[in-house]
Amino acid sequence: MAVSRGCHSGGVAAGELFESGRSDVALAAGAVLLAGFAAPVAGSLIAAVEAVTALAPFRHMLTPGGRRMSAAMSNCGAWGWITDRTGYRYSSDDPETRRPWPAMPDAVAALAVEAAARAGFPGFAPDACLVNRYEPGARLTLHQDKDERDFSAPIVSVSLGLPAVFLFGGERRGDRQLRVRLVHGDVVVWGGPARLRYHGVLPLADGSHPATGRRRVNLTIRKAR
Repeated sequence: MAVSRGCHSGGVAAGELFESGRSDVALAAGAVLLAGFAAPVAGSLIAAVEAVTALAPFRHMLTPGGRRMSAAMSNCGAWGWITDRTGYRYSSDDPETRRPWPAMPDAVAALAVEAAARAGFPGFAPDACLVNRYEPGARLTLHQDKDERDFSAPIVSVSLGLPAVFLFGGERRGDRQLRVRLVHGDVVVWGGPARLRYHGVLPLADGSHPATGRRRVNLTIRKAR
């Protein structure tokens, strides 16, 4: 696969990382695309998401500035990532139900541990999984995952359903970015020197996938505490 880079701000310059023979691809030191890694267990993962969101339904959270997040969110695990007008943070309880978040399903935890080890991060012990549901037009602006207390653990991101274009930048918002086309079953892992790189998702293109319909589901699995 060819990797090309773009610039930030008015969009990323032409050139993307697309599948042309699916294999693992190094995105940077400490960051790798595990192409199709989750595909064999995708059905179990989708069933796990359905079980989690039956207890903690998807919702559109607000940023501290009052902006509605375009992707709907839920969580599972000992800790859930939330945002509202008081800030970004982890909470052990769902603010809507006032109950602990659903336990992280075994299928999700096992996949995350295996993916982290494959990417060179053995011993990953996740305690948080943010579940994002994207519908056409939904996006995720460039940001860093930095609400965790310890940055020594990697981030494991699993894509299910519709394809999306993942932006993977540098340690500053203005750094040039990779465009990475993610399809059903792809997993991206980043940690070590890549742990605080900026990343995001371009607006989701319309379409339909046999597993999720007109949606993309993303699992972002972390060690929060």
